[in-house]
Amino acid sequence: MVITSATNLVQELASFRERKTIGFVPTMGALHEGHLSLVRQAKAGSDVVVVSIFVNPTQFNNPEDLKNYPREPEADIKKLKLAGADIIFTPTEKEIYPEPDTRIFDFGAMDKVMEGFYRPGHFNGVAQVVKRLFRLVQPQLAFFGEKDFQQLAIIKALTAQEQLPLHIVACPTVREPDGLAMSSRNLLLSATQRAHAPLIYKTLQEAFGKVNSTTVPALKKWVQTTIDANPVLETEYAEIVDAHSLQPITEWNEADSIQLCIAVYAHPIRLIDNIKLK
Repeated sequence: MVITSATNLVQELASFRERKTIGFVPTMGALHEGHLSLVRQAKAGSDVVVVSIFVNPTQFNNPEDLKNYPREPEADIKKLKLAGADIIFTPTEKEIYPEPDTRIFDFGAMDKVMEGFYRPGHFNGVAQVVKRLFRLVQPQLAFFGEKDFQQLAIIKALTAQEQLPLHIVACPTVREPDGLAMSSRNLLLSATQRAHAPLIYKTLQEAFGKVNSTTVPALKKWVQTTIDANPVLETEYAEIVDAHSLQPITEWNEADSIQLCIAVYAHPIRLIDNIKLK
């Protein structure tokens, strides 16, 4: 079932709330196997699976990026039906934001680093749309991919701050056979860029193997130097962070759980990835 109206979505879901577990997968469309794996995981753990397709303007700080974001609604709907989605919500901007959204969320230092530093306002826009969608769907479970590691951490923080009665389910990154993390932006890569892009994950894997034999600053520098030696790729950032606070560390003993997060340009396309180091 495809629903475009927020009112109709709420009415449709009202009959399920008392006796059914609602699982929710928010997306911006241009769906790939990574998204569909979230839908299948939701299907396995929920009675009713709701998937939204909405390219959220408030999380784009670059108008060109918003304009060029791939949109394939008909293909997306077909894929979602095959994957087992029960309700596909495809709202217009007016349905999500009947009035301009002026809410400001405070995530402390979590949204000031990495993606938050290079894309100011991005996570406030993410929080705006996710909070709105959570309010409409009222799921017990919501499924997010670990590829967007910082986003996942911030959505968990949002859920805790707002005391929302739902559980955020983290789902593993799905990769192409050559290791490139699946992303809607991969559709925008030229053949040459696509051929070089797997170096990102290859470098992350090699970095994992170096953890016990080098320092944090040296490993960070090695990752950036390795990527930047490629003629097609350019590192925007490579950060080694506490996986909970998202703050950069300088010593391996500073955190129990450590993540290496990276953003790389194959100009003008921007790709992100991450790997657990500890």
